[in-house]
Amino acid sequence: MTTETLITGRPARTRGERAAHPGGASRARLRSILRHTLMLAVVVISLYPVLWMVVSSLRPDGSIFGNPSPIPTDIVWENYAYGWNALGAPFGQYIANSLLVVVGSIIGNLFSCSLAAYAFARLRFRFQRTAFVYMLATLMLPIHVVIVPQYILWAQVGLTDSFWPLIVPKFLATDAFFIFLMVQFIRGLPRELDEAARIDGAGHARIFFQIILPLMVPALATTTIFTFIWVWNDFFSQLIFLTSPDNYTVPIALRSFIDAQSSSSFGAMFAMSVVSIIPLILVFAFGQRFLIRGIATSGLK
Repeated sequence: MTTETLITGRPARTRGERAAHPGGASRARLRSILRHTLMLAVVVISLYPVLWMVVSSLRPDGSIFGNPSPIPTDIVWENYAYGWNALGAPFGQYIANSLLVVVGSIIGNLFSCSLAAYAFARLRFRFQRTAFVYMLATLMLPIHVVIVPQYILWAQVGLTDSFWPLIVPKFLATDAFFIFLMVQFIRGLPRELDEAARIDGAGHARIFFQIILPLMVPALATTTIFTFIWVWNDFFSQLIFLTSPDNYTVPIALRSFIDAQSSSSFGAMFAMSVVSIIPLILVFAFGQRFLIRGIATSGLK
């Protein structure tokens, strides 16, 4: 009795039978090749715009849109030097402005959204369900609906053309997506932890800051990464509130390279676009495992 007979319970095939029926292994190999080929094609198609942007940042303006090839020919490094100083101020100033808005938004979301999530997940108060439904309903509101009254409000207090309208709302738990994400995460934590702390005399503040908050690291990391990406790439809100060139952020500064009434510096714009995506790549690369863990443990599938 052979090993194949012991494992499968069927009589072992002879060498001639194996040679006569090679289709199973061949079909499996063919499916594997087709699957990997398809995955490679999807990756190439997805990365082509980014690769074309990087290559275009090294081309003269006159040959950017006439050459779709992702292989550079005439390399022009001057696009980076020109783009860095083309807008009247070093491009680093606009990066610093964006970092200021991003850091303020991250701190605001982490503080306010975590407190709101704890209230919805652990406290019991009047109209709790109604408030939670209302909070979720704000997810369906487009930004164009709320940006007008927000602008009127900030204009009345004289704080337009500043970073305050972009940062202060984050401290008021205005991002319902992050509240919902943290609520789902907190609901997955055992309530026995709260009860044990309450027996020891801890109140809600101590339970939140000493027990719940340290366990929310995956959700907090997910909030940090998404806030960084969304605020860094935000163009509409920053265009509405920021009018002074000294307050421009990266998205508005990139738009300034295109002028409908004069010549546009596409090479410099692509060069600074490459510079602007480096922070996003670094944040995603270092925070990917926290992002996956935070989404998986919060129940967002």
